[in-house]
Amino acid sequence: MKTVAFFNNKGGVGKTSLVYHVAWMFAELRLRVITADLDPQANLSSMFLPPETLEGIWNDDGHNTIHSAMAPLIRGTGDIREPVIMRVDDRIGLLIGDLALSRYEDELSAQWPKCLAREERAFRVTTAFDRLIDAACREFGADVALVDVGPNLGAINRAALIACDYVVIPLGPDMFSLQGLRNKGPALRDWRRDWEDRRSRSPTLDFRLPLGRMDALGYVIMRHSVRLDRPVKAYAQWIERMPKEFRSSVLNEQNMRVPRIEDDPHCLAQFKDYRSLMPMAQESNKPMFLLKPGDGAIGGHQTAVQSCYTDFKQLALEIAKRCGIGIPA
Repeated sequence: MKTVAFFNNKGGVGKTSLVYHVAWMFAELRLRVITADLDPQANLSSMFLPPETLEGIWNDDGHNTIHSAMAPLIRGTGDIREPVIMRVDDRIGLLIGDLALSRYEDELSAQWPKCLAREERAFRVTTAFDRLIDAACREFGADVALVDVGPNLGAINRAALIACDYVVIPLGPDMFSLQGLRNKGPALRDWRRDWEDRRSRSPTLDFRLPLGRMDALGYVIMRHSVRLDRPVKAYAQWIERMPKEFRSSVLNEQNMRVPRIEDDPHCLAQFKDYRSLMPMAQESNKPMFLLKPGDGAIGGHQTAVQSCYTDFKQLALEIAKRCGIGIPA
């Protein structure tokens, strides 16, 4: 089982929508998927679940969320509980997010340095996300876990990324995403190095520690307008700079040969903005590429649906290939 995070410390690039659609496409490819909503904004949960369902869960003191599964550990009254998996499809399980997850930022931050002192509880708190995801994947029989995190470099994200084997980086075609790469790359290297140091100092524990690989699979460029199959000029100037910045900031390569974006093996996909499909998808509570005429996708919309299906299938297959995930025949 592989764990893949979708991470960008710049918001508004379509990260959560990407996680949602990749999860559904993996299900289309007959893989079993656990999705973990580790963003305290809980946007992934709101994409999967109708508002009334999510409201009912939260009004019930969030007993079925990631927050509730961690509560005994954070309160110091026990360890994590068995996670509750919301089955949104035969092949998709969701670990429901919760706005209350933000309360754990300070505790995760406080326990990080205590790992250096070999304190057992510090390791339990720091690895709580990893152990919840692992338990959910075992129960669900998952082939892959997809993790959505918030757009920041805080302690919650650090603990979430430690649980992940791979990282996919969604980017918008703008200056902010370029700057985000410059912040994110060094942070990933620091977290990887610091966790390796802490892991080497761990006491004898009754649970396994994650490796904290956080290997960068590549980047996905989101929401660029297209004219004659090419991004419009306003976006192209930023897109063209992505290959070099990714190599320099994320891979820490120097004096590298930089290909064009079309030839860059680190660019997993370039998605145009399916503006007309997203409102229909939200209304129908399904991914854009599964919209039917009954959902309002008629005429030219069906062509866009088919194009969307092809785009996400190619991305899902590429992620699977790079992670070593076998696709059922």
